[in-house]
Amino acid sequence: MTPSPLAALKTEADAVQERTVAFRRKLHRTPEIGLDLPVTRQAVLDEIADLGLPTRLSETTSAVVAELDGGQPGPTVILRGDMDALPLQEDTGLPFASAVNGAMHACGHDTHVAMLAGAARLLAARREQIAGRILLFFQPGEESYHGARYALEEGLLDDDGDVAGAFALHITSQFETGTINVRPGPILAAADTFRVVLTGRGGHASAPHNANDPVPAACELVTTLQTVLGRRISTFDPAVLTVARIAAGTTSNIIPASAELEGTIRTFSEETRDEVHTRLRTVAAGVAAAHELSADVDIVPGYPVTVNDAAATDRMRAAASAVVGAEQVIEMAEPLMGAEDFSYVLAKYPGAMAFLGACPPGVDPDDAAPNHSNLVVFDEDALAAGVAVYAAVALDALHR
Repeated sequence: MTPSPLAALKTEADAVQERTVAFRRKLHRTPEIGLDLPVTRQAVLDEIADLGLPTRLSETTSAVVAELDGGQPGPTVILRGDMDALPLQEDTGLPFASAVNGAMHACGHDTHVAMLAGAARLLAARREQIAGRILLFFQPGEESYHGARYALEEGLLDDDGDVAGAFALHITSQFETGTINVRPGPILAAADTFRVVLTGRGGHASAPHNANDPVPAACELVTTLQTVLGRRISTFDPAVLTVARIAAGTTSNIIPASAELEGTIRTFSEETRDEVHTRLRTVAAGVAAAHELSADVDIVPGYPVTVNDAAATDRMRAAASAVVGAEQVIEMAEPLMGAEDFSYVLAKYPGAMAFLGACPPGVDPDDAAPNHSNLVVFDEDALAAGVAVYAAVALDALHR
């Protein structure tokens, strides 16, 4: 069989691996949180400056979109790499650990930026053979700041031509190094947050009959919500509701006037999402009424479901197979309950996200510190695979 023309990309990614790792470590030392990432934005602009790519700079965030125009007309492909870090104190002990107190690239976004910059280098070398345009989207504010939505609202990803696809990789320490893990359809959940305040009447702990205690009602609400979800939500369209915080009272001998619960809701369809919201409000009101309390429920919508287009997933699978080998491309049996704001991009353009395995050497993936841990470590050997896949899926989408 004739080798795929994409196969050479992995060799080229290996050749720039030292640069990719160095850039990743530079970013890792200087993490920034949220939508305003001036140091990271400048580092990106410096890294790709020699490629001569026109850039679109967001006026409301630190987003950067570098435009790579091919030598021939054609559609557009979007490649996304998110840039922001988490509010976490790093405890890895790495020689390039975060130098910023209380901030850490614990979700691997530094690797995403470095891989996308490396892919830009491979793609720029093929500029004359490219039929179309590639938008390299360096995005801030993925960690709960809706950075992708702001970029779309600002028009940073708008293009005169047809968008053939939008693609992203997300690194994880809990998959085997170098594997590309794909799945058509829902791959990540919608994630909403909620707050319930139960209000009664405070009093002395020795005389609960003279008060209206919200604490037992709060405890009942937690268990009732789990029962209702198990009995009212289809197991074929799952939902996870987690009460992660309960707060009430100030000391041991005073019955508080109110109790507060906070948590998250994760779902894979808008129908189930709406149903869980309705059930939460209904159950909270019912439990409160049974205890002669009032219930105030506030639900804050988070990111929508991340849904991979089937054809785009096929493209990601084929491109990854060409550069890292079909044996390294893994079909995910089920989606993950995490959430991603790349979901906003995929709601507008056909595309796909895949997970890049980067489990540390000698560690079982099941035992690896996960993303968002202050101890998470990613195997940098996986970065070359990510660089190659970013470049390959863009080329494949444009030349089809």
